[in-house]
Amino acid sequence: MKEERRKLNIGCGIFRKKGFINVDGVASMKPDVLHDLNSYPYPFEENSFDLTEADHVIEHLKDPFQVMRELHRILNPNGLLVVRVPHFSRGFTHADHRRGFDVSFPYYFQPKFTAGYTGVHFMLKQMKLRWFAQPYLKKKIMPLPIFYIMQLWGWVIDTLANISPFICSRIWCYWVGGFEEILFHFVPVKGESKVMP
Repeated sequence: MKEERRKLNIGCGIFRKKGFINVDGVASMKPDVLHDLNSYPYPFEENSFDLTEADHVIEHLKDPFQVMRELHRILNPNGLLVVRVPHFSRGFTHADHRRGFDVSFPYYFQPKFTAGYTGVHFMLKQMKLRWFAQPYLKKKIMPLPIFYIMQLWGWVIDTLANISPFICSRIWCYWVGGFEEILFHFVPVKGESKVMP
């Protein structure tokens, strides 16, 4: 019998994911595990999860690098971390966002980035910009014809932006009103010294 992958959804809010352990710090969200995500360590053993998702949560927390250290600790070697956060060009459109993120975020998890290495090593597997993010929210509040037009227009913009997220982020992201989301897929690299240089 094939063993089921252990999956974690941190900061689930009202968006609990089936098959995941859903964690949140607000009891009214009815998470599987109630835990303040600004409090460390998280209540899981090392190497506990094969997949961890953090959808639009890290931007609300006090220390994104400490969060990434914790996620590195609880991920299995070769596990996958999926992070969705607001791009800086639209990151502060929500009153509770503490920060926006950029294409440079993965550098802080590369040992060769001596100016800012955080002490945990992640390999970046994928990075994508998204102009029209969180459609599951927008579909509930937008008239459907406008929703579908915006979704199509977003697909066109995303296709162009993701030819080179670096060029888009540095040169033309504001020309289209900014991007709502940047997606990262990270794989933890384990067994190295976690002492910063």
